[in-house]
Amino acid sequence: MSTSTDPTRESEAPAAASQTPESLVRPSSEDLDGILGKPFKVLDDGFIRVVDYMGNDGSIVQAARVSYGQGTKRVHEDRGLIRYLLRHRHTTPFEMCEIKLHVRVPMDCWRQWIRHRTANVNEYSTRYSEAIDASQRTPADEWRTQSAGNRQGSEGRLDAELGRRLSEEEAELQARSREIYAHRLEQGVAREQARKDLPLSTYTEAYWKVDLHNLLHFLALRMDSHAQLEIREYARILGEEVVRRWCPLTWEAFLDYRTESLQLTRLEVAVLQALQLGDDPKAGTEGSGAGSEAGSVAGSEAATRKAESFGWLEPGKSGKWKRNRERAECEAKLTRLGFQIPWADGPSA
Repeated sequence: MSTSTDPTRESEAPAAASQTPESLVRPSSEDLDGILGKPFKVLDDGFIRVVDYMGNDGSIVQAARVSYGQGTKRVHEDRGLIRYLLRHRHTTPFEMCEIKLHVRVPMDCWRQWIRHRTANVNEYSTRYSEAIDASQRTPADEWRTQSAGNRQGSEGRLDAELGRRLSEEEAELQARSREIYAHRLEQGVAREQARKDLPLSTYTEAYWKVDLHNLLHFLALRMDSHAQLEIREYARILGEEVVRRWCPLTWEAFLDYRTESLQLTRLEVAVLQALQLGDDPKAGTEGSGAGSEAGSVAGSEAATRKAESFGWLEPGKSGKWKRNRERAECEAKLTRLGFQIPWADGPSA
């Protein structure tokens, strides 16, 4: 008889169908029911609100065990199974839960949001109706500078006085564009054409329905520190205020295994092994091992040689290493794990 350690296989065959239809209770989330229709403010005039949903943590467990009823009877067993599923990327059970949201988002954020094509969307139409008379405003102290190392990112803040002038210019631009739009409509210009010069800061609204698996993928990308700040705010509210209430066991596992976890590539594992064991993968912790000063030096040298073999360490004219994105990502992970960067001193003289 074969055995398996996969908890998704720990289920009994479904009972034979009864002649009398079984009465079912619709899965619900009391915490989420308490906020149905409540708008959560995002940015200055945006919002997210839950319109409807289907399923909860128990629905994931039920789908995974392919059984009738309410799945396991103990919460800790449900929690363990959900964590197993997310940890090992068994995604189909999470698709059994769906949620429908009503959102108000600036056009520039919405362009990124709509890139997630695994949802059902119905957006407010400015061909049929006048554009929403609201635009996202930037406070004087929130103008960001372009990132030097990320062409599509930002870092740092501009001077407050400069920011004040920029915010004034922004308000003038938004007001003037709205005046022109309104004037075109008054003159009989078609809405589909009159709208073309409205700024990307103009808010739009949409109904967005998505399953939990694809929602978690959205959150993993848009809660990331590399995502644009504005859409990060939407993702944060969606995660902390909605998913946390809806499927708390899944949200806990998502934080543990996705957003707060650390993934290592084969090359990064090789650097870590070299850092700990030096050139000899069978080396112990005595003498030249990781615990001694000699072992630390040997490990740093071995890790540096690994990095060189991967093409990460190319001397630059400034006496420092040339920029290498993969090396920078490895350095960030080493720092998070509490390791010194072995090649931090730059090329040897």
